[in-house]
Amino acid sequence: MTDTTARPTDTPPGTGVPAVPEQPGTRTPPVPATPLIAKDKPRRRVRIDHLRRVVVETRANPTYRFTIRHSAYLVGGTRILTRRAWDARTTARHERFMRAAEAAGQEDVARDWEQRAYIYRQSRHRRRMELLQFAINAPKAIAMGTVGGAGILLMLGIMLAWANRDAHDVLVPLQAVIGLVGWVAFLAGVIWDPLLTALPFLALAGAWAVGRHRQAAPAWALHGDPEQRDVVPDEGAILRALGNLGIAPLNKAIKDGWQPRWVQPTTRSGNGWHTQLQLPLGVPVEMIIGKKGVLAHNLLRKPVEVWPTEPPKLPGTLDLWVADQGSLSGPVPPWPLLTEGTTDYFKGVPVAVSQRGEPIIGKLMAANYMVGGIMGSGKSSLVIALLLGAILDPLVIVEAYVMAYNTDYDPLRPRLRKLVKGDDDEDIEAALRALRNLRDEVTLRGKLLEELGEGATKVTRELALKDPRMRPKVVVFDECHELFMHKEYGKEAAELAIKVMKKARKTAITLIWVTVSPTADSLPRDVTRNTSHRVAFAVGDHVANDGLLGSGRHKAGVTATTLIPGEDVGTAVTVGFSSKPFEVVRSHYVARDPDKGVDEVTPVVERAMGLYEGGAAVEEPTFQPADPLADVAAVLGDEARVLAQEVLHRLAARNPDAYGTWGPTDLKRALEPFGAEQYKSNGVMVVARDRVQDAVLERLAEDVDDFDDE
Repeated sequence: MTDTTARPTDTPPGTGVPAVPEQPGTRTPPVPATPLIAKDKPRRRVRIDHLRRVVVETRANPTYRFTIRHSAYLVGGTRILTRRAWDARTTARHERFMRAAEAAGQEDVARDWEQRAYIYRQSRHRRRMELLQFAINAPKAIAMGTVGGAGILLMLGIMLAWANRDAHDVLVPLQAVIGLVGWVAFLAGVIWDPLLTALPFLALAGAWAVGRHRQAAPAWALHGDPEQRDVVPDEGAILRALGNLGIAPLNKAIKDGWQPRWVQPTTRSGNGWHTQLQLPLGVPVEMIIGKKGVLAHNLLRKPVEVWPTEPPKLPGTLDLWVADQGSLSGPVPPWPLLTEGTTDYFKGVPVAVSQRGEPIIGKLMAANYMVGGIMGSGKSSLVIALLLGAILDPLVIVEAYVMAYNTDYDPLRPRLRKLVKGDDDEDIEAALRALRNLRDEVTLRGKLLEELGEGATKVTRELALKDPRMRPKVVVFDECHELFMHKEYGKEAAELAIKVMKKARKTAITLIWVTVSPTADSLPRDVTRNTSHRVAFAVGDHVANDGLLGSGRHKAGVTATTLIPGEDVGTAVTVGFSSKPFEVVRSHYVARDPDKGVDEVTPVVERAMGLYEGGAAVEEPTFQPADPLADVAAVLGDEARVLAQEVLHRLAARNPDAYGTWGPTDLKRALEPFGAEQYKSNGVMVVARDRVQDAVLERLAEDVDDFDDE
């Protein structure tokens, strides 16, 4: 008889719960599985961690990495050679380029590749027919060749026998040929077996070499530290950086075999590298911009050294500029006018250098400035460089209204017509009166231009020399938020500022607004809209950034929020200084530190006072900013087309300081905004005189139209 009584120690396997005896006529409910799963989760996690640790340790093993690396070279090289052979024998390459052109919306390029594919198929068909015809005609040709060759040899033998008067010599040529064939057959027999044996190994070695050259192995299996990254942002480094941004659509595209289309391969550009890459479907440039910090980390750069943007004329394309490591930490070149030279208000003055090391010219005529940033970020360095350059033109009148108590402008006091400092109501009122006077002055100058006739559309240096009422004027309003936010004067100040800025461009009046509080309340929106040159040093958030540089700039990747106060002093993001959407610049610093006995400002002011009081060098300023378009037109002369490399040589000879380090990319970057860049003709890159001259004339017409539109 079976004992059905459950013992107290009986427990279900895998649990610590005693079994409950089953009563007659009842059914024991099943034990819930949840506690088992919950209990197994830590074990599963331990197993996963153990497997991960095993994988990491295995990958770190040199022998394992060596085996995987060279095996991957072999497999990858075979795949590459197979694809090359397939592309060479089919129209796969043409189809691939057609799909890329269609995806980019380039219908003319797609049609061109379709035509090439048609021509290739026709040529391939013709070759195959020729081979088929050759196979049919080959036996007849071989027979005729054999008979003909034997006849020639026999004729040679007869001639040899006639000369030697020996009938045996008739067959000597034929025997010699037969002996040669025998030797060739012998050598082939000796070489054939080793060659046949070595052929597979040679093929494997070739595939391995191709795979090694293309680094067709997992990153962790390559030489050195598997986490090691190259500081040069070439195409491979950029793709690896993009693939590790954590963007799901981009990761999916890479996993699905996305083949990037490089609009512009990575090329050297000044103190950095520039590239343009068409992104896959579902990955807008804004996604990359949102991961700018991670992208910079992946490229071994600081965020301020990496600038991903979207070109205005190439939507869907990532325009990436990566600075050299530490390019923002080195010393800025000395201000070019520190010890000598005079300037021309109508041609601009040097104020900074770009990240690429190019000089940045601050335009004064038909320009105005908005400069902002956190205290200590370097605003004054750019403004002082701008004013020092302005006063080295004896024609220029400078006024400064500083609605705070600081000594930044004190060294310039001898050359300033007026300097007002302070944040009291009378100081704010003085700035307001200055705006009222400027309103009246732009009206007066406009009437004077009208009296001079149709030929005078704007103030020129010649007019300023003839009429003192037309002398150029630069007016600075520092801490301008105090003026615009004043309860009593703020509204009128904003209205006056907008009126003056709209009319001042052709009257040789330049306004410079400086603030530490670039917000919608402190800066009237229309004032920012009518500002041609905008400068953002380190700012606290995107509101301040867009308040200075314009609405939507932060989202588009043009942002100064990544600049670090106290570290990136003098570095700013600018708009309006060039034809590019933005420029990252480092302002020249003209030092003045009485505590250390350093004063570079006062000698410049004294030199400016000497020019102002003596009137020397008024008509022929020594500082002439480089004008690439005009300089290219000059070096082309009367030649219709000149090799691009020859143009670079001539530019370097004309102005070594400006063009001595230029390359083809710099020339293209300078001429492309005007539609006059170099192009390929007969297999070489050339610059056309007609294109450059048309660009010069178009620029002149645009300048006139800009003034006429006001």
